[in-house]
Amino acid sequence: MNMRGDMPVKNILVVQGGGRPKGNTAQLVGHFIKGAEDAGNKVELISLLKNEVKGCLGCNACRYGKPCIQKDSFNEIAPKIRNADCIIFASPLYFWTVSARIKAFIERFYCIAEEDTNPPLGRYERYPVKDCALMMTSADNFFWTFEQAVSYYQFALVNYIGFHDKGVLLAGGCGDTNGRPQIEKTDWLKRAYEFGKKIYSGLNEKHILKEWEERAMLINFNGQQERKTPPL
Repeated sequence: MNMRGDMPVKNILVVQGGGRPKGNTAQLVGHFIKGAEDAGNKVELISLLKNEVKGCLGCNACRYGKPCIQKDSFNEIAPKIRNADCIIFASPLYFWTVSARIKAFIERFYCIAEEDTNPPLGRYERYPVKDCALMMTSADNFFWTFEQAVSYYQFALVNYIGFHDKGVLLAGGCGDTNGRPQIEKTDWLKRAYEFGKKIYSGLNEKHILKEWEERAMLINFNGQQERKTPPL
């Protein structure tokens, strides 16, 4: 095992699932990678803009360890998934959830599932044990902006597949959807760098919790304050 000081070097796979090549999401990812590498980790970036991954066909030809029959990039990426300690799912917010590219990528995890003769309730197979995190950008920055995306992340990747959540960074307020990227005018790039640097330092925060706590006090139509529960 490779070590950095008294901490093991972690293999982090960052999957960028859309956005413009130099847009808000790409910049957020770049700063996260810089922080993670500065902390001594090994990081590889896979752009789904450059590597096509189609959605699952549900044909079962890949069941329990066999390669997918589709002719795209996923079979080349699959060994990188198995070798990674942590997978970062990075996406712009599209119609209130993750991009179609990220969704298709997650669907294809079906071919890395292993047979489980006694699965827990609600599960039909076993997946490799990994850490994971979600990073997203959006123009909006309301209390509801990322709710559907975080719900999907939590239920699909953490609850069902069984990955260990290392945190969520939700970068709202990154500029109008019709204009140029403006994430550099916010503190999100700095926070992405710190997230990458601390993700395996023992000092990592679940970023979403503070964000949702700050947005939790809402004003209802009667002018009274209501408390919203974070989605995790």
